[in-house]
Amino acid sequence: MDSEFAPKITAPPYYRLIPHMGSESAQFIIDNLLRFSFKRMSFSNDAIHELRKRIATVDHNLGQLSTDIRITRQDCDEVRAEWLEVPRSRLDRVFLYLHGGAFCFRIPRIQSAMIARWCRASGARALMPVYRLAPEHPYPAASDDCLAAYRWLLNNGVPAHNIVICGDSAGGNLSLVTLMRARAGGLPLPAAAIFLSPSTDFSLSGRSAAVNETTDPMFSVAMLRWFGELYLSEPELHLTPLVSPLTGDFTGLPPMLFQVGSNEMLLDDSTRAAAKAYGSGVDVQLDVFDGMPHVFQGLGQLPESKIADKYVAEFLEAKAGWGRIQT
Repeated sequence: MDSEFAPKITAPPYYRLIPHMGSESAQFIIDNLLRFSFKRMSFSNDAIHELRKRIATVDHNLGQLSTDIRITRQDCDEVRAEWLEVPRSRLDRVFLYLHGGAFCFRIPRIQSAMIARWCRASGARALMPVYRLAPEHPYPAASDDCLAAYRWLLNNGVPAHNIVICGDSAGGNLSLVTLMRARAGGLPLPAAAIFLSPSTDFSLSGRSAAVNETTDPMFSVAMLRWFGELYLSEPELHLTPLVSPLTGDFTGLPPMLFQVGSNEMLLDDSTRAAAKAYGSGVDVQLDVFDGMPHVFQGLGQLPESKIADKYVAEFLEAKAGWGRIQT
């Protein structure tokens, strides 16, 4: 069809596409590192233990924690957690950060370095629950722990309007689920929510789950289904809102920022969740970073990560009233 007569597609008002800015050589190294560490693994009975070893190696090599970061243990009743603070952290600004890792592992150094950047810019501190992991502790253990940590904050002098809930990948799933469970339980909701490449649909029904399988350097359909089985052994629950929050009700949830890479199999988990939030009257912003892989923000040296951080800071200032700290 001649472009002159091609239909004009208008992006929704909450959608923003960020062009790819990184060097091709850096992208090549990142993609191959991810393919070697994740996508090429096999799924034997001991595969989760091998994957955790690989993750620990990647985390040790790439996770660079600055000397100004202070991490201390906190027991949130029955849930173990960690406080992350930087020199300008304020008591009245708290991230509840729910880590990703396919519900099965942590990447503590990379994830802590990323959330520390947000804390420096906003003057916040972060409570990071060390929730129970699958397959040793399948659903709903992780979700129960995250809700308990949120409840602990409320019960220990942190008002909901001083909290921003956030998470990447599986942690994005748990953040949405925590919001829905908190609303159902009559708890006050946090000021805002940030989701980095959240998993919102266990059925993998999004178009990107199929068309992006070759471009996604981390995941495959087989791997995502395997992770899903480790977390949840009852397939009939896959489409319930507390497993696939895309199927839930977004009405009344706080302002949301989604960030996702265009190369991801989980791209549509964000685009469809943002569309549903918008249709439910939620204040939402969706940032799609062209050519970027899953949770690229973990690598702070990337130019796209710096832009992502800037948009996070702008979102926090506008929606949570967290003015940026001048450095």
